[in-house]
Amino acid sequence: MPPLRAAVVGAGWIANDHVSVLRQLGEAEIAAVCDVDPERAARLAPPGARTYDDWADLLEREELDAVWVCTPPLHHRAPAVAALERGLHVYLEKPIARNLDDAAAIVDAARRAGAVCAVGYQWHATEALDALREALEGQEIALLVGRSLGPTNARPWFLDRAQGGGNVLERGSHQIDLLRAVAGHVVSVQAAASQVALAQGEEERGDIEDAASLALRFEGGALGTILVAWTRAGLPGLYTLDVLASDATLHLTLDPEFTLRGTSGGRSVAAETRQHPFERSIARFIEAVRAGDPGLVFCTPADAAATLAVAEACEQALVSGETVVVQERTS
Repeated sequence: MPPLRAAVVGAGWIANDHVSVLRQLGEAEIAAVCDVDPERAARLAPPGARTYDDWADLLEREELDAVWVCTPPLHHRAPAVAALERGLHVYLEKPIARNLDDAAAIVDAARRAGAVCAVGYQWHATEALDALREALEGQEIALLVGRSLGPTNARPWFLDRAQGGGNVLERGSHQIDLLRAVAGHVVSVQAAASQVALAQGEEERGDIEDAASLALRFEGGALGTILVAWTRAGLPGLYTLDVLASDATLHLTLDPEFTLRGTSGGRSVAAETRQHPFERSIARFIEAVRAGDPGLVFCTPADAAATLAVAEACEQALVSGETVVVQERTS
């Protein structure tokens, strides 16, 4: 089949990763790139692709099949909804949005359009996750412990809680999404932040915490704990998920190995990764577009909105110090 004609809105570092994967897969042609910084758009655009500084102009002028929205979270709603309303398929970088109102608008636009829309929670696409779920079948989950500790690229909006949600939304929500994929609906949360700066220095300081601990209470009775920390460049990262169930102890190593080890029902459990989850998520999106099946993607807008509701509750808990009930709003 001919490659999809695609455009990229937002030309930051994550957009570079998307374009690189698309080039490897050979399933999409980047016809246009948009960024408020024309020079950044030009650097990302492959030969022959047009560049824009206004995404509305891009959507008006280009004949497209799909749009990659890689803008900061506060600016997801407008281009995503506009693309979906045109019947275009959308790959939307995570989180789905900065707030639940914007998330609900995206969910509704995708539903009405019937277009494929995937949200880029890449760990949702981890192959070993299937083996982990299988190992837990018929068991009651008691405890989940997720760790996301390590460096990340600093962006001005990331340091501004109002724009990016800080470590809880921008980084911790990866683990929230993963724990939800394993244990289901979260009913309430607690959270606490460290007062010690790890990666932020005098020249680069925002109003976000560098380290936080999140406690999630699941509808099925399980307890989840997420530790998230932004550390200085050059320090090793630690990205894992441990799950304890009625007859299982399982350890999922995330970046960069993506392997599963443990015991369930008296038997050893092991699973490896053949395709990086980031690449697998994009490949599945393209497969869903080809099949015309919005439900084929790893993380739908409705699923990502539920993750956002948990992250937003955690933000409230960081401020109040109290247990916060999760309030989902997807329509």
